[in-house]
Amino acid sequence: MQKILSRRTFVTQVGLGSAFLVTGAHAATEPQWKARQYLNQPAGSPLFKALTDIWTAVREQTNGRLDVTVYPQNNGLPGSDPAALKLLQSGEIEFYTLMGGILSQAVPVMDIQGLPFAFKTIPQVYKMDDGPLGRYLDRECEAKGIHRIKHGLFQNGFRQINMREKAINTVDDLAGAKIRVPDGDMFRDFFKTVGADPVTLNINQLYAGLKDGRVDGQENPLVIAETNKLYEVTKNISMTNHMWSGFNLLANNAFWKKLPQDVRRVVERNVAKNVDAQRAATDALNTRLETTLLERGMLINKADEASFRAKLKGDFYPRWKKQIGVKAWSLLEEGVGKLG
Repeated sequence: MQKILSRRTFVTQVGLGSAFLVTGAHAATEPQWKARQYLNQPAGSPLFKALTDIWTAVREQTNGRLDVTVYPQNNGLPGSDPAALKLLQSGEIEFYTLMGGILSQAVPVMDIQGLPFAFKTIPQVYKMDDGPLGRYLDRECEAKGIHRIKHGLFQNGFRQINMREKAINTVDDLAGAKIRVPDGDMFRDFFKTVGADPVTLNINQLYAGLKDGRVDGQENPLVIAETNKLYEVTKNISMTNHMWSGFNLLANNAFWKKLPQDVRRVVERNVAKNVDAQRAATDALNTRLETTLLERGMLINKADEASFRAKLKGDFYPRWKKQIGVKAWSLLEEGVGKLG
């Protein structure tokens, strides 16, 4: 009879074969804590570099006591982000990076990070996360067994629309288009509201889905189009800036609390340093890619954002205010102004 592997066995056995081991100089001691860091981005991404730099520095500065292994693309885990989120909550992995729109499967209020057209600038996002709204999100995550590491909000950028063929100039151009979205209710609701047909695919299926025509397009910051080579399977990029997205650096709360204060401080210090570097590198890359992707033969146009906003003037924002909660919504509006 074939033996069925548990999730823990799968993570352990697959990890042994394909992990990227983060090592510093020769550690003076054997690790007291060995841990796993998952991310859904490939090894060439700015996020992977930042995480590798963080955990290398932590290993060195804790004299080898905390040794973290970094696994790009969720180490090939079946189920991708939602499955990895469950592993984090159960303690089968210790660290994870995830955007709010999928983290909301465990912590509903986290959808607020990707609320369409809520943020006008990227610095505004960071200011809100460093203030009362961010601390409220911390507490909501804590209640679900998840610790958001201080200053651990990595940049991904404003989301744009890639299409295999047609350009999106106004919202009406999206009518009936099959748009790949992540596995999050807000993504699906937004694209239904603007007239598209949202299709949920995990990011590890994105390239193939575009190549074989299961979807007509996808939406992500330009850095994702580059690191996942979507320029090979799409022709048009329409700049819509319809949502901001980034990656929260998360820890299993029980594991985090098990670490002594001095080790946690080392982690937080290196997170703050490398998050700032990753944000700057990602912003620069997203800007640079507007030229690079043109040189790769793609067509780029600026979409009419007002036509998208007009579609949200009905019950979209009231519906999501109820879903997210009045407290978080009020804290957001204190910083960005009235929505809807």
